[in-house]
Amino acid sequence: MAQITPSVAAAIPWVADALMLIGVLVMTIGVYGVVRMPSTYTRLHAASKAVVLGAMPLLLASALTGGKETVLRVVLIGVFLLLTTPVSSHMIGRAAYMRGEKMQGSNVVDESGSGLAASETER
Repeated sequence: MAQITPSVAAAIPWVADALMLIGVLVMTIGVYGVVRMPSTYTRLHAASKAVVLGAMPLLLASALTGGKETVLRVVLIGVFLLLTTPVSSHMIGRAAYMRGEKMQGSNVVDESGSGLAASETER
């Protein structure tokens, strides 16, 4: 197995810190999107993107600074998130659709033909 040079070993904590900051920043923007977005569908989009794009740098930072057992756990957590986040987002969106939840916003386009676009009087 290849040895890590001292300069690379010294850079790993800095890279991990940068990844942590990126992950926290993306998740913070995602939380702002959830609070700011007008409808269930757009909030769901912001939340699902924040989970995947924000958690992955955090997991990578943990993998860089942890041992072998930490890397295995991080990989399993990452795979679990990548598999379950789209499924849960789809199910929540489907439940909102089945419930007849109206889409809110200024430029709403209802491609389903189900009348989910809120009219100007309903906003």
